[in-house]
Amino acid sequence: MYKIKMTKKVGVGAGLVLLVLVAGGIYFFSNYQFVRNATADQTAANDTTGTAKENKSVLSGSVLDVKIVKRERDLSPNEAAQKAIDYANKNLLSAGSTATLVSVNEENGLYTFKLKVDKQEYESYVTKNGKMLFVQGVKMEDATTATPPAETKPAEVGKRDKPDVKIFVMSYCPFGLVAEKIFLPVYDLLKDKADMGIYFVNYSMHGKAEIDENLRQYCFEKDQKAKYSAYLSCFVADTAYNNCKTGDCAADFGKCLLAAKIDETQLAKCVSESDAQFKVTANFNDKASWMSGQYPKFDVHADLNAKYAVEGSPTFVINDTKVELTARTAEELKKTICAAFNSEPAECATVLSSETPASGFGTGASTGTSGGACGG
Repeated sequence: MYKIKMTKKVGVGAGLVLLVLVAGGIYFFSNYQFVRNATADQTAANDTTGTAKENKSVLSGSVLDVKIVKRERDLSPNEAAQKAIDYANKNLLSAGSTATLVSVNEENGLYTFKLKVDKQEYESYVTKNGKMLFVQGVKMEDATTATPPAETKPAEVGKRDKPDVKIFVMSYCPFGLVAEKIFLPVYDLLKDKADMGIYFVNYSMHGKAEIDENLRQYCFEKDQKAKYSAYLSCFVADTAYNNCKTGDCAADFGKCLLAAKIDETQLAKCVSESDAQFKVTANFNDKASWMSGQYPKFDVHADLNAKYAVEGSPTFVINDTKVELTARTAEELKKTICAAFNSEPAECATVLSSETPASGFGTGASTGTSGGACGG
């Protein structure tokens, strides 16, 4: 608990005096940590002022600089874990999803805790003072005893003159929004060279607002595709959604309709017809049809979900092959698509951002990889 750091050896007499001082002060200063830094004897000899400084004591010709630092109290395991859960619910999870604490233990100087989100359990870590959350941990073993993981090769994507790019998302999924953020600059760059589009996972995890938004975006791509990029750029950057406290929030899509100059009459007609064709509202109201009894079906792209075995948001499909990006950045997505051309167009030489966007709505970069998924 008490650390004494000295940069100069002191005499035996001084050491004994120091030992007595420390032993006598343990009770009084039990909540403090001492750091004493010794300076050279010459420092005292050169002190021509003749005035002893308040924070220094002279022992056998050595000057000891004494600093008192108050120790920070560790939180209890439940306190720290619950603080992490509260942070995740407020800042990391989408509306409609709530994390609850399952258990907590102490491990390797941290608190390890299990949390449950949508009936699925995860393991995360938090420091004992509750100030640093580690969403995921990697256990490191000695290199001489660790068993190397089986080598996995990325799926080989066939080449085409005009690659086909499909990204399956849930419109309110935090990680689906990351995928859309990196899709947009690549789409603007390669839209005339490749067939590129946003598609939807065949179930929803984020309430009625997500289902309505999925349907709107489906109609934009179907009938007003030239305006879809402008709308989506506005939608993913929306911050009003982040301030919503209810369980079924809706982003401010109205301002984005105006910004993208969407024909709202045409949109309303498409939404009505598509809702009837794919039984979107009917499936939402029929809870007996929900997947696992929890998630309403969204069957607009049900055939493609089945074809590509789509499980969660996001899912990347290029030339009919599911792919995993090594990093969720616009530059990495561009490189992956460009590798699928028989002959790369000149646009592929353009360098895009290598930053991973922050998950969820809003702008800014992530400090992590945002490599998660909704569902799957």
